[in-house]
Amino acid sequence: MAKHDPDLSLLFHALADPTRRSILTRLAAGPAPVSDLAEPTGLRLPTVMRHLSVMEEAGLISTSKDGRIRTCAIVPQALDPARSWLEEQRAIWESRLDRFDAFVMRVMKEQEK
Repeated sequence: MAKHDPDLSLLFHALADPTRRSILTRLAAGPAPVSDLAEPTGLRLPTVMRHLSVMEEAGLISTSKDGRIRTCAIVPQALDPARSWLEEQRAIWESRLDRFDAFVMRVMKEQEK
C-alpha cells in the first residue's frame, strides 16, 4: 500500500494552481509586498491572500509584516520533498522501462530465429 504524506500532498496542491506558480516565479527574484504580487494577477486582494495562505501552509513561502506592509518570501528548501519524490518516481519508471526494453529486445531476437 502506498504511503500518504500529507505535507507532500499540500505541496503539490499548492503547486497545482497556475496563479500560485506565477507568484512563486515572481518571488524567486526576491521578497515582495502582497500588493506587488497581486497587481499582475488581475485578481482581487482577498483572492490573492487566499492563494498566499495556501502557499504558506504548504511551506512554500514565509510572510512578515512591517507596519501595514505584508511581505512574502520564497522558502527554497520547501521544494526538496517534491524533488525527492519525483526523483524516486523517475528511478522506478526508468528501471521498469529498462526491463521492458530488455523484454522487447529478447522477444524480437526470438522472432528472428
